[in-house]
Amino acid sequence: FNAFFTLPFCWPTVIVKKALNPAVENLKFENGQATLISREDLILAPDPELNYVGNNNLEVIRSTLPRSRSYETLRRDFKLADCLDFIKAGVEAIIEDQVTSRFEAEELKSWNLLTRTNRSYEFISWRLTFIWFIGFIVRYCFLLPVRVFICFFGVLWLTICTAVVGYVPEGRFKRWLNFHVSILCFEVLSSAISSVITYHNVENRPKNGICVANHTSPIDVLVLMCDNCYSLIGQSHGGFLGVLQRALARASPHIWFERGEVKDREAVAHRLRQHVSDPNNPPILIFPEGTCINNTSVMQFKKGSFEVGGVIYPVAIKYDPRFGDAFWNSSRSSMIHYLYLMMSSWAIVCDVWYLPPMYQEKDETAIDFANRVKAVIARQGGLVDLMWDGQLKRMKPKKEWREKQQEEYSKRLKVE
Repeated sequence: FNAFFTLPFCWPTVIVKKALNPAVENLKFENGQATLISREDLILAPDPELNYVGNNNLEVIRSTLPRSRSYETLRRDFKLADCLDFIKAGVEAIIEDQVTSRFEAEELKSWNLLTRTNRSYEFISWRLTFIWFIGFIVRYCFLLPVRVFICFFGVLWLTICTAVVGYVPEGRFKRWLNFHVSILCFEVLSSAISSVITYHNVENRPKNGICVANHTSPIDVLVLMCDNCYSLIGQSHGGFLGVLQRALARASPHIWFERGEVKDREAVAHRLRQHVSDPNNPPILIFPEGTCINNTSVMQFKKGSFEVGGVIYPVAIKYDPRFGDAFWNSSRSSMIHYLYLMMSSWAIVCDVWYLPPMYQEKDETAIDFANRVKAVIARQGGLVDLMWDGQLKRMKPKKEWREKQQEEYSKRLKVE
């Protein structure tokens, strides 16, 4: 019996809900997710309290019982049939959950003569084979060599320009020079992946404070820096990323942490507040998800950047996967291999929406503020708003999640 009862809790998945509304169903289809099953009764979530989160993609309907009925009147004896909904939800999560698919490349509705798969070659028609072969020649024999040359030139140009800017005395002229040099250098680098970027609502472009955006890949920084100058915050890296980090640090104030310092939240928050408090500093760009998601959804925002105070500028980024998949699966591809995939694609096409600045409301917690900003970004970008932590990509589900659901269910049972 114990094994039978705990089966549904083996996966971090509990929230009672009605079926998704038609808008959300269409959204999932537009995002290219091939849904295997349709959940209509029960979805398990990290915390039972999230059953009643408003403005979420899961429209939770509360009980229609009269409010005069007390909670005690709902308590009843255990029935074996109570397990069925939990077992159904657990099995559905094993077949297809909301999290795992977000860490894989987005599925396309039709082949774009580009998508890499592990399947063997399958002949369909000579015409399609000929078209694919012509595209292969164009991408690998013409576009790839040109893009590699542009990339090397762009990195060299960025290194030289930032070094020159670094020798200019601090002041208004240096900030003006850094702004224009930064945009120029990143526009050159964006040519290495044939980026086609459309910016919307430029009147909301961040001027200072904190800019937060959904995270798909390292080129998110490239996309945003082609239109504005930002300060960056993150862990110090070696290799190719390290070269770029050191070059950027010469010209403008960025916040780079060593591996041991990243876990020190107080140190991170202090340096972040220090940066935001200076009106002369560029807006600082943060990706609160903390990991790359495949651009079909927005996952849990970490609350750290929302505890600093001040203005938050939300930005929504949506890529068009038909021309090239911008998602970086770091567990499968190194940075160099990822750049190779980008440069051998047709192009990187995306839209960027600058959203109106947002402020933390009175008596609003940092978590609620983060969820409100996340919902706005998801709605504008046409992404699914999920409550799950993106770090599930690297860690196992917490044992506390299962215990909370068991405790929540036990409250509904009569105990002698």
